Amino acid sequence: MLRKRIGVMVPSTNTTLEADFQLIAPPTVTIHGQRLWLTNEANGDAAYERMNGEIESGARYLATARVDVVAYGCTTGSFYRGSGWDQEMLAILRAAGGVPAVATSPAVVEALRTFGVRHLSVVTPYPEWNNRRLRPYFEGMGFEVLTVDGEPIAAASGNQGINDQEPEAVVEFATRMCRPQADALLCSCTAWRALEAVDPIEQKLGKPVVTSNQATIWAAFRAIGVDPRIRGYGRLLERLSG
Repeated sequence: MLRKRIGVMVPSTNTTLEADFQLIAPPTVTIHGQRLWLTNEANGDAAYERMNGEIESGARYLATARVDVVAYGCTTGSFYRGSGWDQEMLAILRAAGGVPAVATSPAVVEALRTFGVRHLSVVTPYPEWNNRRLRPYFEGMGFEVLTVDGEPIAAASGNQGINDQEPEAVVEFATRMCRPQADALLCSCTAWRALEAVDPIEQKLGKPVVTSNQATIWAAFRAIGVDPRIRGYGRLLERLSG
């Protein structure tokens, strides 16, 4: 059987998203990475402009592997310019890669809409710069963002350090910060190990939880028509197989 191939673009400091894809992908799907330059200390517009300057060439590189979809895996990188940039990014990736494309922030939006979410709590491992940019993006997409709370230890650790926070710490922080009136909780950031935390968070909160990596994987699988039976990683991925 010919296997499906997913090309995954990640910030160069990110060691979580590819591992999460490999954790969940069935044997009929292979994952192929392309790194985009981002330093541990980088933040602000200039850092993400530098990183996103590589997405067109990155998609071309992935096209040489004959991937079936290109998945851009960075939440901030796909929301920091506000609504509209996410669709521009997808158009660039599709044109350069010659295949369908997905990106984290629009994938998260689509995932939240499948649950009919209106009121949203958000937790992140971001410094304040990122959190300030996150709120208007999701509000522009029609959600009422009740709160955006940054986990201080991860936020202070730098871009690579976010990868090293254990899922148990994500569970503790996320369940403590989610507002009771929220329809769902978003755990934002593709470097955060929130995918491994999503199931216990949902069990504690009794409401849907969407994470950046979970939504990116969900969108990529849907783009290539793969619907494996996935359990233990949240309600969203369970929906792939009905």
